Amino acid sequence: MYLSRTFARTLFAAAARSRTYSSSSAAASTATDAADIPRNPLEEFFEVGRDPESDKPTVYGRGWKASELRLKSWDDLHKLWYVLLKEKNMLMTQRQMLNSQNLRFPNPERIPKVRKSMCRIKQVLTERAIDEPDPRRSAEMKRMINAL
Repeated sequence: MYLSRTFARTLFAAAARSRTYSSSSAAASTATDAADIPRNPLEEFFEVGRDPESDKPTVYGRGWKASELRLKSWDDLHKLWYVLLKEKNMLMTQRQMLNSQNLRFPNPERIPKVRKSMCRIKQVLTERAIDEPDPRRSAEMKRMINAL
């Protein structure tokens, strides 16, 4: 318990230091492009820009519908899968960190939305694999889907 609290605080402090360092170095540099600012990869596991002390609730979007996902290409679904995976990892990390500090996890309904969207992506990809006329390609697609 102590180790997880210490580890979470260390990660959070490292992310904050990196954000401070990158903003000061970006101000000193002559580059005007925001994409040139170095980011700490650990920041992807924490929600940035949300004030935990604010009283007004933050409204988040809905999950993806299967009918919407059927309109997307294989590559778009693949990219969306990894965006949702990163979101899920960020939410789970945040939930674990807050639970270890005996704090309430805000907006717990976000995790089921992400999980349902991921399940719907798998469903759409499975439908496409079943409809594939070539049995070898269909089997290959099913193996890739099951590996997700």
